[in-house]
Amino acid sequence: MKRNHFFTGLTAMVFLWGVCFFPAASPAQEAAAQIGRPVRVVSIAFKPRSLEAIAPLVDAEGAKGADLIILPETMLGQKMPPQPLDGPAITTMAGLAKKHRTYIVCPLDRQDGVHRVNSAVLIDRSGQVVCVYDKVYPYWSEYALKPAVEPRSKVPVYRADFGRVGMAICFDVNFPDVWKQLADQGAELVVWPSAYSAGSSLRAHAINHHFCIVTCTYAPDCSVFDITGEEMVYEKGRDVQITRATLDLDRGIYHTNFNVAKRDKLLKEHGNDVVLEKQMERESWFVLRAKRPGVSARELARRYGLEELRDYLGRSRREIDRMREQGTIWTAKASH
Repeated sequence: MKRNHFFTGLTAMVFLWGVCFFPAASPAQEAAAQIGRPVRVVSIAFKPRSLEAIAPLVDAEGAKGADLIILPETMLGQKMPPQPLDGPAITTMAGLAKKHRTYIVCPLDRQDGVHRVNSAVLIDRSGQVVCVYDKVYPYWSEYALKPAVEPRSKVPVYRADFGRVGMAICFDVNFPDVWKQLADQGAELVVWPSAYSAGSSLRAHAINHHFCIVTCTYAPDCSVFDITGEEMVYEKGRDVQITRATLDLDRGIYHTNFNVAKRDKLLKEHGNDVVLEKQMERESWFVLRAKRPGVSARELARRYGLEELRDYLGRSRREIDRMREQGTIWTAKASH
């Protein structure tokens, strides 16, 4: 029996999709009733198989309602010839994305002119390819393929209608520069299709960069890591593992440095709007989330001058590097 996970903040609970005893709400009514900035993510994990076997899985899950459907690394396998963006795999997934008004991450070996790259292709709700991530660190065996998979260097982040989404693939988990580039571009959700599960390696990236991570692997399994680094969901199946999770991308994480007085003022004046969801004493971090529809906890925090943790650490690095450089200049002057 598959479990359907819904969590906003740190609460995980069973949520029955498609069961409702009230009249269907319009998209505008649904948006107005949402708390925070929820995104419904579906991970469909399996070992490589044919497009004819994959398409019905995506069609069935798309029909239940989703904002983003994720498929595993090189979903067709690497024994098949690579396909261009206008090949049957992307064309089929684009049709399903448009049919169900959902984003789809479609990973495959991609033909790029005469080159072969291991790609994760993001298709939007209208069926358009809007972002392509090419694996920066291919695994050793991929160089033995003919043609070999080429390593690439760009790490794009796409602004979807639900937030900023980035992608990384499998062996990339071992190389921090990929994940820092995602963070530096403001990624809020990182999708990681893979051949294996990685586990605590991914937790390290979530806790260092404070984005959510959702996986989809051959295992087949799915992990969902929170902005605090906690693994909120882990599910594993035998043949196909379908995991549903709703993430609130409006939740913000902050360091107590320079933020406590501002936070307390915010909570005093907007106690009905925002809640201190979690206090992480040892880390000196805390998490804020919205309590009611129509409120953005992160926007309110900005209005009160709170600096998000990732921004604070980035600014600290830049300023300390500047002072280090000035110190070098001062030392050089003093030596003359």
